[in-house]
Amino acid sequence: MSNDSKLQQAVLDELAWEPSVAAGHVGVTAEDGVVTLTGHVSSFAEKSTAEAAARRVKGVRAVIEHIKIKLKGDVRITDDEIAASAAARLSEDVHVPKDSVQVVVEEGWITLNGEVAWNYQKEAAEQCVWRLPAIVGVTNLITIKPAVDVFNIRDDITHALNRSWFFDPQTIEVRAEGGQVRLSGTVQSLHERQIAAATAWRAPGVTEVLNDLVVV
Repeated sequence: MSNDSKLQQAVLDELAWEPSVAAGHVGVTAEDGVVTLTGHVSSFAEKSTAEAAARRVKGVRAVIEHIKIKLKGDVRITDDEIAASAAARLSEDVHVPKDSVQVVVEEGWITLNGEVAWNYQKEAAEQCVWRLPAIVGVTNLITIKPAVDVFNIRDDITHALNRSWFFDPQTIEVRAEGGQVRLSGTVQSLHERQIAAATAWRAPGVTEVLNDLVVV
């Protein structure tokens, strides 16, 4: 069996292992570590979960996602109803500052706008709405405007990475300009690459993380 066939089967097995994905409706191809997902699912949340499942398989370097959303039955939910539901959920989420996020819905696609102080608040807003029924996608345009001194961002992130058993400090370089952080160097898996970016985002004052880490 070729490496591409083995990777294809590994991704299919991971999708089958994920209980929230109807794996029988998702097709998988693999070529040189690049996995393409096709087929259809019943929600944006299921679509995102399928992509995340593929990304966590060892050997996957990139995922191309062409999955379509096919609603069950004759479900018909208007953009106004989606917008109202999204606004209500955001107002109840303790991680999203009150009145900080605005919602626009067009043909089932949600766009989030606004300004928050932390990246976790931006992510919380997106997570809050992505499981709403009948949505086909979410664009998160929320910006981060920290109210802290960003002078020590590089050192803070470097120390945090050094504390983690995931990383060899000799293989990762951290550079910062204002609130923008760039990570470069090498890691051993996509999972480590994601953890490194998440670690950088936790530093006070970070407004953007450019993840140039390479999996070797």
